[in-house]
Amino acid sequence: MSKKIHVTDTILRDAHQSLLATRMRTEDMLPICDKLDKVGYWSLECWGGATFDACVRFLKEDPWERLRQLRAALPNTRLQMLLRGQNLLGYRHYSDDVVKAFVAKAAVNGIDVFRIFDAMNDVRNLRVAIEAVKAAGKHAQGTIAYTTSPVHTIEAFVSQAKQMEAMGCDSVAIKDMAGLLTPYATGELVKALKAEQSLPVFIHSHDTAGLAAMCQMKAIENGADHIDTAISSFAWGTSHPGTESMVAALKGSEFDTGLNLELLQEIGLYFYAVRKKYHQFESEFTAVDTRVQVNQVPGGMISNLANQLKEQGALNRMSEVLAEIPRVREDLGFPPLVTPTSQIVGTQAFFNVLAGERYKTITNEVKLYLQGGYGKAPGTVNEQLRRQAIGSEEVIDVRPADLLKPEMAKLRADIGALAKSEEDVLTFAMFPDIGRKFLEERAAGTLTPEVLLPIPEAGGVASAGGEGVPTEFVIDVHGETYRVDITGVGVKAEGKRHFYLSIDGMPEEVVFEPLNEFVGGGSSKRKQATAPGHVSTTMPGNIVDVLVKEGDTVKAGQAVLITEAMKMETEVQAAIAGKVTAIHVAKGDRVNPGEILIEIEG
Repeated sequence: MSKKIHVTDTILRDAHQSLLATRMRTEDMLPICDKLDKVGYWSLECWGGATFDACVRFLKEDPWERLRQLRAALPNTRLQMLLRGQNLLGYRHYSDDVVKAFVAKAAVNGIDVFRIFDAMNDVRNLRVAIEAVKAAGKHAQGTIAYTTSPVHTIEAFVSQAKQMEAMGCDSVAIKDMAGLLTPYATGELVKALKAEQSLPVFIHSHDTAGLAAMCQMKAIENGADHIDTAISSFAWGTSHPGTESMVAALKGSEFDTGLNLELLQEIGLYFYAVRKKYHQFESEFTAVDTRVQVNQVPGGMISNLANQLKEQGALNRMSEVLAEIPRVREDLGFPPLVTPTSQIVGTQAFFNVLAGERYKTITNEVKLYLQGGYGKAPGTVNEQLRRQAIGSEEVIDVRPADLLKPEMAKLRADIGALAKSEEDVLTFAMFPDIGRKFLEERAAGTLTPEVLLPIPEAGGVASAGGEGVPTEFVIDVHGETYRVDITGVGVKAEGKRHFYLSIDGMPEEVVFEPLNEFVGGGSSKRKQATAPGHVSTTMPGNIVDVLVKEGDTVKAGQAVLITEAMKMETEVQAAIAGKVTAIHVAKGDRVNPGEILIEIEG
């Protein structure tokens, strides 16, 4: 008896999240939607995950408007999103009224299928989202965040699937975000799921270790009903098996997808050209890499981590960070590495490597995790680390959201007239700082997306030592086209470099500073810390909050600043007790390691 395999394509979400740091813009999605809509996919994943964050933070697009435009352009295809359970699309747990409001608005604006997961596989954190999806009349897909560890067994995963079925889910997905599945392990897990529960089984596996297509074949042979793929020009590596390849592999078999290979190839050629446009976001860590079987870093995290490390000037330490990640993961009780736990573990690993001392600095998110703020850890946490992080504070053993009061009314009041809709309030809820900034810039008409670098034409870049040959760029900014010729580069001094160039034929001299250099108010750079009372940070980042003012008396170990790096917040503490005599930073400032941020006299 034949069994048609259904296909979900990730081209509009996870594929570019994994390969291009989630930077694809709506303008490059809409022209191909007519063809995508004719393929006959079971669904198109197009929203959720990191797309919401990237739209607001980098692209300066309204993610809700993206969803509405895609809904209008894809009338015949189910639209699917990835939802982080009680975390929604942010990095903390939200109150139940926020979860319900978000799901309701996502459904109204066009989402048909909600793939709902929890980073801890704590099913308590899925319940409210599942109920909200069912209340909206949409498809609730319960998700197993697949990982390997001494506590992650087939029996544990089957138990989770049965609990999600009892909660009312319409299907179950195996979400292999890091590419950890192996073919025979996949077959055994799918076979057990099909035997122990009645829901259709979806298989979502990143190809980081080069095994995903084989895993999908074994899943299909053991009863899986659906597979996730990506159009070939955005496939493989840290993305997913190529759609065209899987369609071709199954064609003529009892599992034939019925999809048109020629139409898929046309779509692939379109996205082949689109990918070139985003060349600046390509990461060297998105090819096949079997190290993932050890470090377990998921595809989306690798490209984003590489970009963030590059911005911090520490890309050369990637291997050290990848080696430290599994050690941190074990200390935290083996959480699956998926947002937000992937960021929590990855950032803490980076801090450990950069400081040269494990847990010299502990991020606020790690402290919250160890306190139970994200749910129950799958395994046993390092109790010594927990005591170091939270001291004698009580550990949370209930569903974390049970401790949260309703938030929507306060969120509406906090954002005020900047919110023109309930969707705007929810944007602010997901990311308070960048959400407010986005809404302010929208109101002022000053939204400015990242500039996409042009693809240098052959022969357009001067070779090293090429005498008199300029490096030529043609740059489009807000509809205006400029020809920029870099004709000379001065010697770097005091962190600055002079570039001699011409813009549309007019000579200019420009002084560039590295992004992580800070010059306060045009004055001289901050001095380097030399005394115990000089408060500094070990990590480049931004100031989230200043917790003291001049004249305050502080204790040794008291938090005086909160900094943010790689989307994680960290308290910076006073090394000595004394009086605050000077503060050299304000909220939003960029800071570098070793700079004097606050002065304390003992």
